[in-house]
Amino acid sequence: MAIQKVFVVGSGFMGTGIAENAATSGIRVVTYDIADPALERSRRIIEKNFARRVSKGRMTQEDADAAIGLISWTKDLKECADADVIIEAVSENQQLKAKIIKDIEANAAENAIIASNTSSISISFLGGLLKDPSRMVGMHFFSPVPAIPLMEIVRGLQTGVKAKKIASELAERMGKKCIQSRDEPGFLINRMLLPMLNEACVLVERHVGTIEEIDEGMKLGLNHPMGPLELMDMIGIDVELAVMNVLHEVIGDSKYRPAQLIRRMVDAGYLGRKSGIGFYIYDEDGKKIQPNTYILK
Repeated sequence: MAIQKVFVVGSGFMGTGIAENAATSGIRVVTYDIADPALERSRRIIEKNFARRVSKGRMTQEDADAAIGLISWTKDLKECADADVIIEAVSENQQLKAKIIKDIEANAAENAIIASNTSSISISFLGGLLKDPSRMVGMHFFSPVPAIPLMEIVRGLQTGVKAKKIASELAERMGKKCIQSRDEPGFLINRMLLPMLNEACVLVERHVGTIEEIDEGMKLGLNHPMGPLELMDMIGIDVELAVMNVLHEVIGDSKYRPAQLIRRMVDAGYLGRKSGIGFYIYDEDGKKIQPNTYILK
């Protein structure tokens, strides 16, 4: 199947990254959201990212203009009607995703593949909402999407061969290396990652080490490119809390129970880079300034 058009539902951090990655790969992409400010923010982020690549000599202005020309933004879900693949990339909330998946089906072509970027919610559950559940597949991107070359393809119980094949083809066209996962809570990566992130928060909470020491320890001692607390700030602490809540509820293992510090930070609005403050404090360009000493009291 020649994939001509991808439709991304959600213009947040992940949706914007997916759209940018697709356009860079020469794929026409439409980004949908319900609010103009969200769409305009997505547009500004993408234009800024391409301008940065041009300034650093990573791409020509001509290529940047061509990629941006492949992206459009809309508040009309009906524009997914001629898309080959529709990717849901809204917040990690089962009720919201269920509604979106139903709305997508009502507007999508019968032969279109419907994918979810969920990192924890059952693909079998989402597929069960469709008249044809074989078209439902998980495409779990990793952030930042344009930079991370991994794609987790998740097979629900009803996922058909066609959906899995097209999802893999799209991912590979976007420069991703695909790994396959059964529809288990957290799939492969988050099932392993979340306990580590959670324990890093416990270490901060108990003053075992400072924020910087924990991150430096993982980077220098285990050769991780980014420390666990930096990573949580980048992904969004509210997003990680939502995923941990799902895993703890479904699996029941205490290692997935979110540290109290995570809950308090979300309550305080300390969500990471997107809010300007998380485990670190950031400037307007998202550059790290200093650790957030408020949470060390």
